[in-house]
Amino acid sequence: MRRRTAVLAAGALAGALTLTGCSGSASGPDRAELSVSSPYMPQPVSADMAAGFLTITNKGGAGDRLTSVSSDVAGQVTMHSTEGGAMAEKSSFAVPAHGRLVFESGGNHLMFEKLKHAPKQGQTVTVRLTFARSGRLTVEMPVQSATYHPSTGH
Repeated sequence: MRRRTAVLAAGALAGALTLTGCSGSASGPDRAELSVSSPYMPQPVSADMAAGFLTITNKGGAGDRLTSVSSDVAGQVTMHSTEGGAMAEKSSFAVPAHGRLVFESGGNHLMFEKLKHAPKQGQTVTVRLTFARSGRLTVEMPVQSATYHPSTGH
């Protein structure tokens, strides 16, 4: 049986974050326990593209995979890794048991492509994260200044 959970967390630098997701009703070592922290989108400098960053923490004993990301603000949201200065689009990312998946400037990141409108600093963007085992989490991602770099978090 699956149940809906809601978690509300406030980040000192990132603003309010709301999650809604599905998870198994039993706890234990065979379940992922996902939460999201430090979400933000720098105000886009381009009319049709923006980046997004956040950290996904898994306190459970089972791994999961982030398989897709979507948002009403963009025609599509793609996931990218950056290694050795080279960016590559990825179809999924592992979220290890008792581990984290970090999307940060200069590393893994989300690309909001074909923006329907350019989000402005102070607004929030709704982002849906879909996981192979845990279902969907909905995140409210605050739009920060184009030069924002968190000093804490990841």
